[in-house]
Amino acid sequence: MEAAAPLPKKRKSGVPGSIEPEKISSRKPPPPAATEAPDSHIQLLPPGAEGAEEGVDRISGLPDAILGDIISLLPTREGARTQTLASRWRHLWRSAPLNLDYRDLPAEGDVLIALMSRILSAHAGSGRRLCISAHHLCHEPATVDAWLRSVALSNHQELEFYCAANRPPVLPPVVPSTFRLSSSLRAVTIGQCRLPDGISDTLHFPQLKQLTLENVSISESSLHRVIAGCPVLECMLLDSSFGFSCVRICSPTLRTIGVRLGYFRQGGPQFWKIVIEDAPCLERLLQLDLIRRLDISIISAPNLEIMGCLSFKGFHFSYFQGSRAVFPTVVYTIKTLFIYVDSNSVDMVLTFMSCFPCLEKLYIQQNDRAEKTSWRRKHKSHIRSLDIRLKTVVLKNYRNYMADVDFAMFFVLHAKMLELLRFEVRFCSNGFVASQWRLLQLEKRASRGARFEFTEYTHRRKLEDIKHVQDLSVADPFEW
Repeated sequence: MEAAAPLPKKRKSGVPGSIEPEKISSRKPPPPAATEAPDSHIQLLPPGAEGAEEGVDRISGLPDAILGDIISLLPTREGARTQTLASRWRHLWRSAPLNLDYRDLPAEGDVLIALMSRILSAHAGSGRRLCISAHHLCHEPATVDAWLRSVALSNHQELEFYCAANRPPVLPPVVPSTFRLSSSLRAVTIGQCRLPDGISDTLHFPQLKQLTLENVSISESSLHRVIAGCPVLECMLLDSSFGFSCVRICSPTLRTIGVRLGYFRQGGPQFWKIVIEDAPCLERLLQLDLIRRLDISIISAPNLEIMGCLSFKGFHFSYFQGSRAVFPTVVYTIKTLFIYVDSNSVDMVLTFMSCFPCLEKLYIQQNDRAEKTSWRRKHKSHIRSLDIRLKTVVLKNYRNYMADVDFAMFFVLHAKMLELLRFEVRFCSNGFVASQWRLLQLEKRASRGARFEFTEYTHRRKLEDIKHVQDLSVADPFEW
C-alpha cells in the first residue's frame, strides 16, 4: 500500500499561505484542442526532409475519389475554392460529395437562394450534407422542395434545417420531399416546422444514427413512430419541441438522449416526462435545462451511467424492478451526475447520494444565493455511517462566501475516496487561493491524496451551451 501523501506546507517565500502545486493549483482552462478531419492523415513534407522531393505535389497525385472525400469535409466556401488550386483540381468540387451549408456562402436573401440553386443544378456528384435555413422553409417552401428533389442530393447522408433567430408565430409543415432519400440519411436535424401525423406513418430511416428535433411540433404518437422507424439510432436530441407530454423510449441501440424543455407555447402540450422502458445500450440521459422540471422513470436501462442536469427543487425520479416501482429510488449504475441547486444544501447532496450510491463524479451548479447550512449538527450521526465514494467533485460558480466554504467543507472532511475537488470561480488569484486553504481547513481533509484546483470559468462553456446532437456523444458531456 502506498504511503499517505504528506500534508501541504506553507512556503516561507512567495505569497503567504500559498500551497504546493501538486496539491492545489490556480489555473485557467486550456484552449480547446484543434479538431482534425476524420481519416485525414496526409502530411506535406518540407523540401529537404527525408522522403520529400522539392516541387512535387503529392496530394494532387491521389485518386479523384480520395480528393473528393477530402473536399467534402471542407466548409462549402473552402471546398469551392479548391477549383483555383490547379487544373487538376478544377473539376473535383463539382463531382465530389456535396457539402452545401448556406451559412458558408457569401450571400443573403434572393442572391443566396439563387446561388444555392445554381450550385445544386451544376453539381454532377452525389450529396453528403445539406444545411438549409428554417427561414427558407417558412417563406420559400416551393424552392426548398425543389432543392430537396435535386439529383445532386442522391445518397446524401446529413440534412439540417437550421433554426433561424426569428421564430415564426405559426410553424410551417415540413415540405413533402424532406425525407425523399430517408434510406441514406445518417444524421437529421429538423427545426422550426410541423411534422403532420400522416407523414410519420411511412417514415423509415434504416441508417439514421443521429436525430434532432428542435422547436418542432409533433404529436406523441407520431414521435414514437419516428423513433421506432430508426432501428440503429444512437443519439437523439429533443430541443424545445412540443405537441407531446411524454416520451417513451424503447430502443435497442440508443446510447445518448438529450432533452431541453424550452418554454410553453401554443399549439399543443408541453414535454414533461420521459419513460425509459427498454434501452439496453443507453449510457447518457441529459436534461439541458438548469431549472425546468423533467419527470424521469426508468424501467430498464442497465448501462445508464451519466445523468444531468437534475434540479433538486423539481426532482422526481422513479426506478422500477420488473413492474414494481422501487422506493426509495436507488440506482447503482450512475457514476456521473450533474445537479443544479438554488442554494448550497447538504440535504440535497445526501438525497442524491442515497439515490445514486455508486456516484464517482459530481458536478454542482450553484445559484447566486448563499444560505448558511447546519449539516454539522443535523446530519452528524448519519454522515459517520455514510459510504461516500466520490472521486471527483466540481463546484461551479463557487464564491468567497462562508456558506459556500461551509458547503465545500462537507466534501473536504467526509469524502474519503476523493481525488479531485475543483472550484470554478469568476476570479482567481494567489491571495484568494491562500485564503481558501485556511478557510476550508484542507489540512484536515479525509482523503490524504486529494488535489484541489481553483479555475476561472468565465470563458468555459456551460451545459446549456450544448446545441448540437454531436455534443452529446463526448465521454463526459459536462467537462467543457
